[in-house]
Amino acid sequence: MGTDMMTAAVLNKPLDMELMQVPIPNPKEDEALVRVYCIGICGSDVHYYEHGKIGRYVVESPLILGHELAGEVVQVGNQVSHVAVGDRVAVEPGVTCGRCAYCKSGRYNLCPDVVFMATPPVNGAWAEYVTIRSDFLFKLPDGMSFEQGALLEPLSVGMHAMKRGRVSPADRVLVTGLGPIGLLAAQAAQLYGVGEIYGSDVVPFRQQLAKEIGVKGVFDPSKENVKERIEQLTEGEGVDVIVETSGNARAISDAVTTVKRGGRIVFVGLPAQDEISIHMNQLIDAELDVYGVFRYANTYPAAIQALQQGKVDIEQVITHRYPLSRIKEAVEMARTQKDTSIKIMIYPQMKD
Repeated sequence: MGTDMMTAAVLNKPLDMELMQVPIPNPKEDEALVRVYCIGICGSDVHYYEHGKIGRYVVESPLILGHELAGEVVQVGNQVSHVAVGDRVAVEPGVTCGRCAYCKSGRYNLCPDVVFMATPPVNGAWAEYVTIRSDFLFKLPDGMSFEQGALLEPLSVGMHAMKRGRVSPADRVLVTGLGPIGLLAAQAAQLYGVGEIYGSDVVPFRQQLAKEIGVKGVFDPSKENVKERIEQLTEGEGVDVIVETSGNARAISDAVTTVKRGGRIVFVGLPAQDEISIHMNQLIDAELDVYGVFRYANTYPAAIQALQQGKVDIEQVITHRYPLSRIKEAVEMARTQKDTSIKIMIYPQMKD
């Protein structure tokens, strides 16, 4: 397929994206070529689109965004045996070296040589086809949709947060920030057997969706004292774990004084500023455990197995669907209409 062309959405500079014809990539010996069926818009995609950079990662040349995807294998390299043509697969978008100390210890998300889709200068998958090393492909069971396969990527962040926070069915969990990652983190908590989940967000639409997916109590931190409300609903017991996904400075700071003594805090959301004040005396006196989350590791097989039990419907977070031909409209919606959109899914094979 090396001489054939495909349609891809290319970001030239901030707010300047166009559909272009680019060559269909050829898979290397250890890679597979995947026809992209659906791919989500992530907050990082929107940030690159709007600002052209995230921290030290800067869009310096035209870039294809997108990294939450699932599709069908259409070609494999001659060393590939893990998957075959015709397999329906989810794609884990960060290819690691497999040789460094982090990879060998199982924490490959910390690999310094990771090649992650849609992180400059690496192209992503807002396109009709993509190649990737085959060991980062995971077969979708019969009955699991491509949409669920694409959502495994953001769900994995929530699954990794549960693992980092040592969450168990006996815990009460508070998720602060109910965007796509927060909502999927709440569902990840359900997959971990947690029956008492609380959430906070300032957007009514997100609050309502959280209730629909089974969050027991939802609070607006701009209008009520979250800690007091939790104390009321738990008869003074409080929450064992806080998963902070918003990146809001106040939410980060308040986590230390909101979680119960001996509790755990998992920080997922990236704040705009590098330094935020935290009540250190409270953290020490309450003997809190604090964890950071960077992407995920070893989550896809567990997530696939858990979803097969049918206890949660992660597709509930999908609010809009667009063909690739309307990618500009879709990204603008994700950028400007956060009050009414959660996860927007793109379909490269869909016609207008």
